[in-house]
Amino acid sequence: MKILMIFRAIAVTLIGIMLMSLSTGTFAEDKLDIGKIEYEAACAVCHGLTGKGDDSPLKELLVRPVPNLTVLARNNKGVFPFDRVYQIIDGREEVKAHGPRTMPVWGNTFNRQSSIFFENYPLHDRESAARSRILALTEYIYRLQE
Repeated sequence: MKILMIFRAIAVTLIGIMLMSLSTGTFAEDKLDIGKIEYEAACAVCHGLTGKGDDSPLKELLVRPVPNLTVLARNNKGVFPFDRVYQIIDGREEVKAHGPRTMPVWGNTFNRQSSIFFENYPLHDRESAARSRILALTEYIYRLQE
């Protein structure tokens, strides 16, 4: 009986180690870039995949040229304006210094729609999910800087 319990403990430990090594390898290979996915879904149609606006599928239809998102830090003395970019994407709180809103307010949109990446948020906490999506998107734009 005692040998059987020791054998079970060893078997459970070995299975646990195998599962942990499999899951670690899988996560390392399949990293999700939520910011990039959000950018491609919400922003690339106007700003293009590169963030420069020159490869936008809507370039010909837009009334105003879109800003080049890859030079935001350079245009701000080498510092990426994280808060400003976040507020522009969120758009729910108008920032007078930014002038009129000429792009969609993504804060309301992200708050209304669910995201497959944040499905574990309770329904009463959609605001946290919206903020998480905007943070991921802002961080991705940071990575686009030249």
